[in-house]
Formats: sequence, structure tokens, C-alpha cells
Amino acid sequence: MNRFIQALLTGIFITFILDFFLFLGILLNYINFHNIDLYYNILFADNQNGVIFFFLSVLLGFIVTYIKNYKISLITVGLLFFLSLLTLIESVGHYVGEAMFMKKNITLKDKKYSYTGDLYYEGRKEITFYDYNLKKIIKINKKDLDK
Repeated sequence: MNRFIQALLTGIFITFILDFFLFLGILLNYINFHNIDLYYNILFADNQNGVIFFFLSVLLGFIVTYIKNYKISLITVGLLFFLSLLTLIESVGHYVGEAMFMKKNITLKDKKYSYTGDLYYEGRKEITFYDYNLKKIIKINKKDLDK
């Protein structure tokens, strides 16, 4: 039982570090690129997938703690760490941010207007949206939109 808890905590620690660099690259190369007013903590907390985080934590904890072949552990953790660090490269971080958050060519409607364009980021209270007609980025309150 003690070793199982050690494996779980080790996996959580490693996964947390991997996620930190993944979301840091997205913040620097996608969120800041589009001038979205968003703090790192909110980005990290709102977009964390609990199922994937738990699964990766258990898997990495098992690999690091229970597998006796250290080469496999080192290669697995090192490869995942390298992949998460790739988001710090501008083009990679922007691409990953687009894949996670951007929705292209959608239409949003409120009581007065209809907006057609690209959704850059959907936050807690507002949406950052590029309107094709206005040719600029606008912020729309979520509560004003028709559902």
C-alpha cells in the first residue's frame, strides 16, 4: 500500500510538471499572441482534464516506481518532458493552442447582432472572437449570447 501511494504521488508530481510547461507554452505563444487577457492559473485550472491527468499520473507513477528497468522510465518521462517543452517554441505552442481552443468560421448571436468569425478563446465570462466583418478581435460577454 505504501508503494502504491508513492507511485501515485510521483506520477502526480511528474504530470504536474509536464502540464506546467504545456500550458506555459500555450500561454506564451497562443494566448499572449492574440492579446487575450488571461492569467496562467485560470488557463491551467479551467482547461485541465481531470481524467487525462489522473490516468497519466497513475501510468507515470507505475512506470517510475514499479518498473525495474530505469532506461524505460527515463526514456518515457524524458520523451514526455521533451514533448511538453516543445510548446515553448513559438510555432508549436501556437499550433497546440489553436488545436485546443480555436473554433473557425462559427456564428454567435445575441439579441441585436450576429457575429461570424473565429472563436479564439472561450473563458469563464467572456469570449475572445475575431469578427470577419469588423476585421478585429472583439470580446463578447457569454451572458449576452443567445443559447
